[in-house]
Amino acid sequence: MNDFSDLPEEEKEFYEHYRFTVDPGQQPMRIDKFLSDRISNVSRSKIQSAADANAIQVNEKPVKSSYKIKPRDIVAIVLPFPPHEFELIAENIPINIVYEDNDIIVINKEAGMVVHPGYGNFTGTLLNALLYHFKDNPNAQPFLVHRIDKDTSGILVVAKNENSQARLSKYFFDHSIDRNYVALVWGDFENDQGTVTGYIGRNLRNRKMMDVYQDEEQGRFAVTHFKVLERFRYVTLIECTLETGRTHQIRAHMRYIGHPLFNDALYGGNTILKGTTFSKYKQFVQNCFQLMPRQALHAQSLGFIHPSTGKFINFTSEIPQDMRLVIEKWQHYVQMP
Repeated sequence: MNDFSDLPEEEKEFYEHYRFTVDPGQQPMRIDKFLSDRISNVSRSKIQSAADANAIQVNEKPVKSSYKIKPRDIVAIVLPFPPHEFELIAENIPINIVYEDNDIIVINKEAGMVVHPGYGNFTGTLLNALLYHFKDNPNAQPFLVHRIDKDTSGILVVAKNENSQARLSKYFFDHSIDRNYVALVWGDFENDQGTVTGYIGRNLRNRKMMDVYQDEEQGRFAVTHFKVLERFRYVTLIECTLETGRTHQIRAHMRYIGHPLFNDALYGGNTILKGTTFSKYKQFVQNCFQLMPRQALHAQSLGFIHPSTGKFINFTSEIPQDMRLVIEKWQHYVQMP
């Protein structure tokens, strides 16, 4: 039985969560054999990789692949899987590689690049680029464990083998990854820091949008912590730390509290929401929109335990030029007499 009750919305394309209750008359059997018999199109080696990553639990305790199941055991497994709807073609697309070893590759993704193929984006994605990058390495393949939106820039980690994918997937599933974003949002904040909570689910009229609800039946619980970095009277630069990882979490949460991301067309941030009625001000904002034709959101840092060494590693990236130039324009604007 599929059980997505604890699964981050944005990561459903990369994970499956199964739960089984062992029959009362079940004879002793290795758990990797038990699971491979019950989950279609999953190799026994993939199940063993999941066990090595502590992603198989029996009665809420991690077990190894050699564990012998017993009657009435409750078995749960988190399995990562890449999207297979489209045939992937290697494409020579430039990518900014921050770090790479035998197990992972860390990318500083540019705004405008889609992470993986989907309807409307069959080519030109990060996966296409990585396939080309790995073309001379038969031991490496791109295995996704998370994503960031097309028009969001910043740090992304991709596994290069099934073992690394299994371990990283478990970290994301457990919310044990450190993720920090920088965003420029409309309006000023009363406090220098705060926390936004709520259940994030699909907008009832526009399936591309997410809304924040107070009912757990309408969405999945999400927590975003924010801290003010710089105030520009009409817009504010903030840092967001994700405690959970839902689709459009920061974009939906900021709109929910009345601070949509600057130039976020989907969430209403591409109109002048704060400021004066002077035509000079309106032109200034329009110039900012043209300079950065996307939402002002950047995945600045990503920290996690390395899947092989067990050491905590952290990667950061500078705010990209388009967003930095807009911030500088606001800095100059608020200093004007």
